[in-house]
Formats: sequence, C-alpha cells, structure tokens
Amino acid sequence: MAVRNDAAVDRPGSAHPDRNTATANGDAKSKGVAILEGLLGRESAPVIPLRERHDRILPDNKPDVRPKWLKKLSFRHTVIAASFLGLVALPATLASLYMAFIAADQYHSTASFAVRSIEGGVSSDILGMFTQASGGSTVSDSYILMDYILSERMAADADRRFKLEEIYATRGLDYFYSIGSDLPIEEKLAYWRDMVKVNFDHASGIMQVTVKAFEPKQAQEIAQFIVDQSDSLVNSLSLSARNDVLRAAQDEVLAGEARLANARAGLREYRDKSQEISPEEGAKLAIQLIGGLEGELTKLNADLATAKSQMSEDTPRIRVLKTRIESLEQQLAVERQRLGAGEKNPSAANDPNAPDVAGRIAEFEELETEREFAERAYTAALGSLEKARINANNRQRYLALFIEPTLSQMAQYPSRLLNAFLVALGLLFAWGIGVMSYYNIRDRA
Repeated sequence: MAVRNDAAVDRPGSAHPDRNTATANGDAKSKGVAILEGLLGRESAPVIPLRERHDRILPDNKPDVRPKWLKKLSFRHTVIAASFLGLVALPATLASLYMAFIAADQYHSTASFAVRSIEGGVSSDILGMFTQASGGSTVSDSYILMDYILSERMAADADRRFKLEEIYATRGLDYFYSIGSDLPIEEKLAYWRDMVKVNFDHASGIMQVTVKAFEPKQAQEIAQFIVDQSDSLVNSLSLSARNDVLRAAQDEVLAGEARLANARAGLREYRDKSQEISPEEGAKLAIQLIGGLEGELTKLNADLATAKSQMSEDTPRIRVLKTRIESLEQQLAVERQRLGAGEKNPSAANDPNAPDVAGRIAEFEELETEREFAERAYTAALGSLEKARINANNRQRYLALFIEPTLSQMAQYPSRLLNAFLVALGLLFAWGIGVMSYYNIRDRA
C-alpha cells in the first residue's frame, strides 16, 4: 500500500512537467503567429511587448474622442476617402448639375447627298442611282468635298455669311458650349469642326452632314449653306475636269485649222501666179496644141516637097512654105519647151511666171497634197474633239441631294446623361489609377 501511494503521489507529480511543457509550446506558437501577423500588417494581430528601454518616453494617455467608425480607419484610408470626395464625387456632381440646369439646348439639321458621275450608264431605278458603288474618281471627289466642308475656307465663308460669334454666342451661363468672341480663324475652325460632323460611306458613296446650333432654323440654314457650297465646288471640279479633257483636242483642232489655212493660201497664191486652175488641164491643152502644130508642120513639109518637085527654089510659093515651116518649128519648139521636153530656154528660166508644165504640175501636186493632208488632219482633229466632248460629258460630276436639310423640333444635344456619366467614369478611372499607383509605390518602398 505504501508503494502504491508513493506511486500515486509520484504519478501526478510526473504529469505537471508535461503540462508545463505543452503550455510553453502553445505560448511560443501563439507568439510566433502573432509576430507573423504583425509582419503581414494585420490590424487584429496582437502587439508583442518588447524589452523596453528605461529612457523611452511613454506616450500620453489622452482619451480618443473620434467616432467609432473613424477610429477603424487609418490615416491613409482617410486621405483616400477625402481624395475620392474631392476628385470624383464633387466634380461629377458639379458636371451633372451643369448638364442638367446650365447647358443650353442644341438642335441639329441633317442633309445627305452623294457625288455622282454620268458615265457607267443610267441605273434602272432611282434607288440604284444612289446605292450603286461609285467609281474611284467619284470617291476621290467625295473625299475632296469632305475635306472642303471641314476646311478653313468653309469656316471663313460661313463666318462671313452668318457671323458665327453671334449665332453661337453664350446662352445664359453656358460658357462651355459657346464660341466666345474676338477669336482667330484657327479657333473658329476648331469650333466649326465641333458643331459640323461629316460621315462618308465608302461603299455607297453617300455623305451625311450634321450641323448643330442653338436654334433649329439656324442649324437648317447653315446645313443648306453647306449643301450650296458643296454643289458649287462639285460643279467647278466637273468643269475643270471637262476643260482638261477638251483642252488637248481643241489644241489639235486649232493646229489643224492653221495648217489647212496655210495650205489653202499657198494653193491660192500658186493659182494667182500661174493664172490657171490646174496645170494638168494646161498640159492637156499643150499636148493638143503640139499635136496640131505637128500635124500642120507635116502637111507643110509635104506641100514643100511637092512644090519643089514642080518648081524651082526661088519661087515665091516655096519661100512662103519654108517661112511657114520655120515658124511652125519655132512654135513647136516653144510649146514642147513649155511642156517640159527638150532643153529649157535660158530666157524663160528667169521668168517665174513661165515655168514648164512639168514643173508647174510638180509644184501644184505638192501644194495639193499638203492641202489634202491638212484637210484630213483637220477632219480627224474635229472627230477627236467631238469624241472628247462626249467623253467629257459622260464624266461630268454632279451633286445628288436626296435628303434636304431637316428642321429639328426637339433638342437632341448635348447628351446630358451620357456626358455626366462619361465625366464621372473618367474621374473615377483617373482616381483609381492614382490610388493603385500609390499602393504600388508603397509596397515597393
């Protein structure tokens, strides 16, 4: 029994060291977890008391009078919340109030048209005329027209016509959408591009122009002005292209006319000099005359031979026959020389009005050939000019207006809800980027 009691006494005594060891291990583990949570920055982690220095100044135990919800926030959270209120909430509220009560109503006027060409045939229906795919030339003209509508020239013309500073003057307290006063043309152009929008559909070639103004009638008038100016530009481009196509053909016609006139003048001068319509006809007459002279000379030679057989040489008849024969031979030689046979008379060589028939025929044929060639060239130039005129007419451009400038009855601009939402979204996005950048820098520091 004594041994059991001793064992019983020793048994609880032996359990105490085990319990103390487990308690020590648990305390060490809880301290390690607390230190880890403190390193991770958890607010709920307990603070592990460190060995305090005797010279450390103890903090003042002042009561914290902040509300409970504010006590839960740290300083950086307070700054983030304040920045959200100052940079997002307040500006978004002011923008919404401005859009709701201060921004002036704007009305729009819309016009739709297209640049078309006559070439390519006529469409079978009216709808096809506006929906058929346009050629490359009309597409380029459409882009030219779009740039012209948004150009400084159009803005300056509209300013001279409507006085943009008066039409788009400040309405009430709405200074954001007004144009201002005494602005240079560059700022007027920027405002013009804000109030005039141009949309171009490349597939159909349809261009839509939208004009905004504070009065619906003013928007319609400005849209009509843009349509009129666009029509004038397209007509001028069409006329310029037509003149470019016709200019070369007209130059050819003018050159052909001058050449034909010179050829006809040379032929007329030759006829005045030679006193004959055609040297060929003169050659035919000369040949007939030579043939008659030769026949008569042959007859006189026969008469002379007969007279010599019957009479002496000194008889008057024989002398007369010889004289006539000599005259005929001289006349025959002259006619043959004029025809071009034999040697040319030196006295006739210096006479420009008495060339031989062959020379006259050669000169006449040269002039006549030049005249005929000039006439053919002139006829070909006239044909080319007519063909170029037809092609130019087929390539003529015109402005097909199928939606007249509309007159709005209800204000569509500015988009108050959308603008307020976009302002709030942009501010929130910028604020979020700033906060994320702060935390990124803080974590890397």
